[in-house]
Amino acid sequence: MSNVDEQPSRALTKPTFSEAQACALVESVFGLKVSEIQPLPSYDDQNFHVCISRAEDTTDGTTEYVLKVSNTESSKTPDVIEVQTHIILFLRAAGFPTASVRRTKEDNLTSLVSVDSGSEIKSYLVRLMTYLPGKPIANIPISPQLLYEIGRLAAKLDKTLEKFHHPKLSSLHQENFIWNLKNIPLLEKYLYALGQNRNREIVEQVIQLFKDEVMTKFHHFRECINHGDLNDHNILVEPSKSALGDSVYQVSGILDFDDMSYGYYVFEVAITIMYMMIESKNPIQVGGHVLAGFESVIPLTPIERGVLFLLVCSRFCQSLVMAAYSCQLYPENKEYLMITAKAGWKHLQQMLDMGQGAVEEIWFDTARSYESGVSM
Repeated sequence: MSNVDEQPSRALTKPTFSEAQACALVESVFGLKVSEIQPLPSYDDQNFHVCISRAEDTTDGTTEYVLKVSNTESSKTPDVIEVQTHIILFLRAAGFPTASVRRTKEDNLTSLVSVDSGSEIKSYLVRLMTYLPGKPIANIPISPQLLYEIGRLAAKLDKTLEKFHHPKLSSLHQENFIWNLKNIPLLEKYLYALGQNRNREIVEQVIQLFKDEVMTKFHHFRECINHGDLNDHNILVEPSKSALGDSVYQVSGILDFDDMSYGYYVFEVAITIMYMMIESKNPIQVGGHVLAGFESVIPLTPIERGVLFLLVCSRFCQSLVMAAYSCQLYPENKEYLMITAKAGWKHLQQMLDMGQGAVEEIWFDTARSYESGVSM
């Protein structure tokens, strides 16, 4: 995903490589012969699950990868992608279940590939990452304990990144990045995608509340690097056995670091709560469990807690507005783009109907119950 100023041109920027072209890329850029390839769903880039038939240069014996082809706009910011890639490797070295990166034949982490489309030459940054095991948590019933662990994971990730250094790290200060929660007011130029209806009125209400109640408090929040997209399709899990012999799930993979940017701790927990609500049968209950896990690592300040409700509502608005807008650009990708929208409008409306006080009471009481050892 890219900066808001670049959004109107996005209809032409999503890669459209065929499977045969993707196979040729893997062989020419990375020196690996493909035995099987399958497209993977993606928002505005292009991903392929790649199985290789020979890996004489790989010492770890890896045979499954993900080929990531960045859209043309993202490919114009190689510094950002370089930093994001180094963060993935840094987190893996720190014990997080992130991918490793296959270097090119020239020993680089990325390669810029130019394609003549007939009318112009387009350039795409490509990377090859190891394929991570597990299935998205969107496909399983999420227990309160798993929600707690995901909240804890989000906090540990942000905390660990305090130690990350890179000469191009400042590139993550993306002023007009549409997916940074700082930039909720920038949604106004995309509201036309919703039409004139109740949904648009709801979003306009949230944007105004954000301006009045959140933006005025930015200077009180603690800054950090945010993953920014810990959604229910970007966290993979595998079954395991608990100490009691029960079947439980543990996180086996963290995907999609393409939305990383500088934000605040409270942004990360708000984004995580919002996405964990999507598939839940009891969405309002979700926030307390995620919050408890997050605060077991990074306790929020009273001011940060006070804006959490509006930040979750704001992330719903970001996702819902940009999904509607993107569907106009990529109607063929509508099913993937509208994953959040299926339940998102309903959950957002429920939060606003209940009101901030009632929702916070549920969240904060649930989080408090973990302190006493009796989770709700």
